Amino acid sequence: MKTYRCVIIEDEPLAMERTISFVKKIPFLELVGSFDHALNGLSYLNTHETDILFLDINMDELSGIELLESSTIKPEVIITTAYQEYALKGYELDVADYLLKPYTFQRFLKAVNKVIKKLEKESLAINYIFIKSENKLVKVFYDDVLYIEGMRDYRRIFLKEGSSIMTLQKFSDLEQLISPQIICRVHKSYMVSMSKIKDVEKNSIRIGKKTIPVSATYKSAFYSKLKK
Repeated sequence: MKTYRCVIIEDEPLAMERTISFVKKIPFLELVGSFDHALNGLSYLNTHETDILFLDINMDELSGIELLESSTIKPEVIITTAYQEYALKGYELDVADYLLKPYTFQRFLKAVNKVIKKLEKESLAINYIFIKSENKLVKVFYDDVLYIEGMRDYRRIFLKEGSSIMTLQKFSDLEQLISPQIICRVHKSYMVSMSKIKDVEKNSIRIGKKTIPVSATYKSAFYSKLKK
């Protein structure tokens, strides 16, 4: 499953510690930054790609509401606060969810799942990716991809018209950029386009005339996607 990058902006040490512990319990979340000053957090958000922001409201130098009102925040925002009266204002600012302290892990997970569902839906709506190949960026439509094969330091993207593109981008990079519902990792050396699979038999996939193995590491997740 894709990993989502999270940032926490929270000036209460105990609340910060609690949120960090909750994030670490969820395997598809990666904590990339935690800040006890809003301006430091905002500076990070302006220069780093982030998917989810856990944002406290009642902070000294700049409140969470003021931060949202004064800045263009790209990640999905989950507000964390002890003050229920800010809920309406938060939703007016299009936050994804509102967690009232002290919240349980179950409530935290519900908010995260809500955000992930929204992010996955947005990801599916985008039908192309830019691939680094030699000294240029090449636009590749998902529908054109048959499968991707690892070849030592390179990944080779095979396209339906018979051509291919070589890239140094790692499989882990591609997994971050492409929804597994579209192009799925099935082996340490292969990703496949789910829509191009002709049949699956005895842990192998056929796409056109190509037979691709499904390894034990990726088998469970792959078959789960087939059922969906």
